[in-house]
Parts: sequence; structure tokens; C-alpha cells
Amino acid sequence: MKQSAPSSLHKALPIFMAFYVMGFGDIVGVATSYAREELGLSNALTQVLTLLAFVWFALLSVPVGVFQDKRGKKFTVNLGISFIGLGMLVPILAYTYYGMLASFTLLGIGNAIIQVSANPLMQDVSPEGRLSRNLTLSQFVKAIAGMLGPSIAAFCAIRFHSWTYVYWVYLALCILTIAWLRATYIPETGSGGRASIRSALKLLADRKVALLVTGTFLMVGFDVGMNTSIVSYLRQSFGVSQEEGSVGISIYFAALMAGRFFSVILLGRIKANRMLLCCAVLSLAAFAWLYLVPGFLAGRLALFCVGLFTAAIFPLLFSTCLRYMPRRANELSGLMIMSVCGGGVIPPVMGVINDFAGLMPSLILPGLCLVYVIFLALYIIRNKL
Repeated sequence: MKQSAPSSLHKALPIFMAFYVMGFGDIVGVATSYAREELGLSNALTQVLTLLAFVWFALLSVPVGVFQDKRGKKFTVNLGISFIGLGMLVPILAYTYYGMLASFTLLGIGNAIIQVSANPLMQDVSPEGRLSRNLTLSQFVKAIAGMLGPSIAAFCAIRFHSWTYVYWVYLALCILTIAWLRATYIPETGSGGRASIRSALKLLADRKVALLVTGTFLMVGFDVGMNTSIVSYLRQSFGVSQEEGSVGISIYFAALMAGRFFSVILLGRIKANRMLLCCAVLSLAAFAWLYLVPGFLAGRLALFCVGLFTAAIFPLLFSTCLRYMPRRANELSGLMIMSVCGGGVIPPVMGVINDFAGLMPSLILPGLCLVYVIFLALYIIRNKL
């Protein structure tokens, strides 16, 4: 839809804010770390929280796409923000294990809804030729929320003696975003067709699609597994405090944000498939460095490098899949969003390994995810996808 720059910016700003709210889902990492310590949870029970936050991507992605066709994208985005707001309210009222289970469930549902609806809504307000830039900037904004979350939680823990005050901040931002988006008129375009669960799942019979979807599944699992393990890694490896360890999550998200920014520049000079291979190889090298670093500073630097090099892998896989079957973009997008449930599968398995063998052996699993992506990148180059 063609719009003037000032008009489109006016309409885009509340949608960018919705992406920022989507970034509240990254509170999973710091919340599980604090809950493990304060509620006396095992690693396996802690990772169940992660499962509840991400399983909804598998269950709701395509149904939400059908729902927004009927009720509208802006309504659907606000519905997702409302679920996230409720998820922020629960720990304020009941900071218990069952309260956290309910909170992460609502957070996961809301995040899945926004993930499905915010991208096409951004398309409706983007001037011709600027959609890719706006969507990249949206992920940049989302990364800012992920980077600031642990620092806000640590500040609340030090200043107010309870990290849960971060939920008050997030709840207020949810309410403001809903009001802002409701007050903004956005003319929405209709869809050219509807994706369904049946039509999407049939695409998995194509080997290339199945390999690419598996790649996104594993990379989301890698990212969430890292997010939930950073604090434990820094504390166990270097004996730092909970608050110092939480800063490691902010470092990781700062690296993701920087990686997404620089990837936009580099993609103008390097072919996407070769960049995918370079990112995967460098990511594995940086990940292996985590086992070798001699001190706290080097450990944080290694985490930064992991985040920097893995930042572009998911969008590169996503774009490769859409290039392969551009006419089936709706179904492929549904499958890709469903694959985000990998964030609820890999971390619980890591938690079980952690309980039985320790933290460092559990990190072998995300390392294997990177190995898969390296072979997938070679397959993509060889088959010229």
C-alpha cells in the first residue's frame, strides 16, 4: 500500500511498539534463572516454564492467521498484547511456581499471536520498497527489549529487593501500546488466500522445506537454550552473583541486535547462502570458545561473539524458504512460525541433561544444532536454493 512517509511513520510507530512488547517474551531467560533460585526448582522443572512459553507457536500459528482474516490484523495484534499483559499481571498477584506456569502460558499465547499478525500489519503501513527495511528494523526494536529486560530486572532486584517489579513496568507498557494502537487508524489490505493447517503440513513432504523448517526449529531452540543457560554458565564457571550473571543476557541480546544491524549491510555485498554458511561456521567456533575461556571477561566476550554470529541465521533460513516456493508464502510462513516451538523443546532436554550430567554437557545439544545448520548451509549452496 502506497503511503506518504510522514503518514506511514505515524501508523508504523505503534506497530514498532508492538514488536517491542513482543520482545517481552525474552524475559523467559532471566525469569527462569530467578525462579530456579528463589522457588527452589530443579533444572528440569525450570525448563518446563520455557516449554509453556513456546509450545503455542506450534498450536496457534495457522489458526491465528485464519482468525485475523476475519477480525483484522490490528485487532489481533492488540489481542496478543492483552494476553502478554495478563501474563505480566499473574506474577504480581501470585509469585509461585504455578503462578509462573500461568504467566508463561499467557506470555506464550500472546507472543504467538503477535508474531503471526504484526508482520502483515507492518506491510499495510509500509511505503513501496520499504517493507524489508521496516521488518528488519522491527526485529532490531524487538532485540532492544530483549537486551534491556535483564538489566531492568537486575535494577529492580537491587533497588526494590525484588526482580518481579519488572512485571509492573511491562504491564504499563502493554496498556500504553494497546491504547496507542487502538487510537491509530490503519487501513488494512485483505489477503489473497488463506493458509490452513492441512495445506501447510503437506509442504513438509518436500525434502527441502522439511530441512529448512528443521533448521529454524533448531536455531530457535539454540537461541532460547542459550538465553536460559547464560546466567548459570557465568555463575558456575566464574563464581559471579545472580545480578552479574544476568548482565550476560543483556550482552547476548546486544550482540543479536548488532548482528542484525550489520547483516543488513553485509547482505548487500555477500550472497545470502554464503553468508549463512559463514555465520554458522563462525557461530560454532565462538560457541566452542565458551568451553575454553579462562576468565569472566573472556566468557562475556565469547557470549557476545555467539550472539553476533547467530543473529542472522534465522532470517536467512526464513528468506531461503520463501525464495524456494514464493507462491506458497502463506503456508511456508505458517510453518516457519510453527517451528518457533523449538524454543520449548530444546531447553527442556538441556535441563534434563543438566540435572544428570551438569551444565557444560547440556550445552553440547545447542552445539549440535549449529553443526546441523552448517551442513544445511552446504546443502543449500549445493542445490542453489
